[in-house]
Amino acid sequence: MVKNEFVCDCNVIHQDIVDKIKNQMPDEKTFDNLAEFFKLIGDPTRLKILFALDKEEVCVCDIANTLSMSKSSISHQLAVLRKSEIIKCRKQGKEVYYTLDDNHINEVFEIALNHINHKNKERKEK
Repeated sequence: MVKNEFVCDCNVIHQDIVDKIKNQMPDEKTFDNLAEFFKLIGDPTRLKILFALDKEEVCVCDIANTLSMSKSSISHQLAVLRKSEIIKCRKQGKEVYYTLDDNHINEVFEIALNHINHKNKERKEK
C-alpha cells in the first residue's frame, strides 16, 4: 500500500486555529446558497453567456448568434440565471437586454477566468 505523503501523521490539535475558524464559519444556509451559486455558474453554456455579458449588455438574439444556439435554449438559460439574481434585464421596445447583476458577479467570473488562464499557461510552460 502506498502511503499518501499529504496526510498529517500527527495527532496534535491546534485549538486556537480550530476555534478561530469555527468562530468565522458561516451558517449552513450560507454554504447551501454558495453551493447553489457555483452549481448555477458551473454549466458551460451559462459560463459562455456570462462571458458575453461580462463584455457587453446583450440581447437574446445576439447571445444566440454568438453561441450558435437557438433563442429558446438561450432564453431558458437566461431565465435560470435571472431567477437566481446572477443577471438582470431591461426592456427597450421589443428587445430585452441582459447584463450581469452587479460587480460581484463580474469579479467572480473574471477572477475564475484569470485563474484558469494562469493554470493553463503554467501547464504549457512545463
